[in-house]
Amino acid sequence: MIKDKNQKGFALVLSLVLMLAMSLMGGALIVISASDHQSNNTADDYQQTFYVAETALLEGEKYLINKAMGPWDLKTHKRDTTKKVPTPENQTSVFNGTMKKKNYQTSDKFYFNTKKYCFNSFPEIPRTTIKVVTAESWNFGDVIRDSFDKGTNNDEKNEAERLKGYYYEYFIQNLGDAKFFGSGTSIKKKSSSSGLDGTAYRVHGCGIKAVEHQFNKDKKEHKVTGTKEKRIVVALESIVVLPK
Repeated sequence: MIKDKNQKGFALVLSLVLMLAMSLMGGALIVISASDHQSNNTADDYQQTFYVAETALLEGEKYLINKAMGPWDLKTHKRDTTKKVPTPENQTSVFNGTMKKKNYQTSDKFYFNTKKYCFNSFPEIPRTTIKVVTAESWNFGDVIRDSFDKGTNNDEKNEAERLKGYYYEYFIQNLGDAKFFGSGTSIKKKSSSSGLDGTAYRVHGCGIKAVEHQFNKDKKEHKVTGTKEKRIVVALESIVVLPK
């Protein structure tokens, strides 16, 4: 069973597919797979990798919201407004495509080196000048595992272990001033206000599958066999505008 309070569960991905599709508006979809192993990939693999890529976009967008409004506190069920960063800025150094590992290590049995696969999935990016707010890499199966409670059954646990062959990554660019239109009661300036009083961000997100990752549920063992480089990459991007 999945903890109701955890916001990273796989159920969240499925329930928000339609909402995310609407938010993409003009975003790009890129599916990349090395030609020498395309025949080994199944439709299910691509579909699952796409779901993981959607998670990357959602988490990138959530990162920005948590910065702008303050992180969500699971104990108080409120946002910690003392930690707000209304306009997250790009880092000072040029981004070279290396992601920060957030919930896994190179010593993990399921480890797959994602290298710069996500960054390289966006060839239009100016390599010599791009700067980013953040760049993160997460193991999808570990995220699912951490969402479980004491009522989780063995089948669910085994599925989370299988999903450790998937990673989601995102990096975010501050694009500068943009027109912001505020309505509703969440992040806004004034109801129905507009003008160049916002900041635009581009969220690049990827789902990555380690094709040769295997999990033996009887022995509870992980293996990444073969060349250890065969992969499926699904890359998505979206634009988010936050008020200043």
